[in-house]
Amino acid sequence: MPGPLKQAARTAWQRQQMRRAMRRLVALPPGTTPERRLLDELRAAWDNEGFTADIDYLAEVARHAAQTPGPVLECGSGLTTLLLGALAGRRGVEVWALEHDPQWRRRVGTALRDHVAGQVYLWLSPLSDYGAFDWYAAPLPLMPEEFRLVVCDGPPDDTRGGRFGLLSVIGDRLPPGAVILLDDAARESEQDAVRRWTHAMPFRVALRRLPGGALAEITRC
Repeated sequence: MPGPLKQAARTAWQRQQMRRAMRRLVALPPGTTPERRLLDELRAAWDNEGFTADIDYLAEVARHAAQTPGPVLECGSGLTTLLLGALAGRRGVEVWALEHDPQWRRRVGTALRDHVAGQVYLWLSPLSDYGAFDWYAAPLPLMPEEFRLVVCDGPPDDTRGGRFGLLSVIGDRLPPGAVILLDDAARESEQDAVRRWTHAMPFRVALRRLPGGALAEITRC
């Protein structure tokens, strides 16, 4: 089969698999965490050329999304945004996702419209200069006064200041008990961000080693 036809067939197959998996996801009773098999199917159908989150990370995001009592902030977007929309947004929990890449935002936004009916605000947020670091230009006046869950998989690793800016920009919106899920927590830039966060604010940090790296679950004390 010629290359273009092969790619078209693969794309059609992925779309069909995505529709099937998302129908199963949104059919789950509220508060139910999806099984790993379903997460595997979603991950395979999404197929972000190797950049889709580790399955263990997806499982943790799904578990917290199904249970969180309050608004969710996501730094970066992707398959996790669909999980948050299906498992939190459909329960009436606001989900805010910040994405700096216009083309990627269009892809995620299309998937949200096709598959998820929930309170998901996918915001195009260019990376802006905050003085000592760069971070998302978050629409703070429009956002909730507090977030109970933060899913942190952005900005990109080569961003000035890495992911440190999260706490400087929205730290005052993290009440006691709020949880930050930090992907790629084994990388030096993420470890540095966690050290600086814990010096600035009381947090409890639990680090989990994953096949593809590490996940930090950081709880506001």
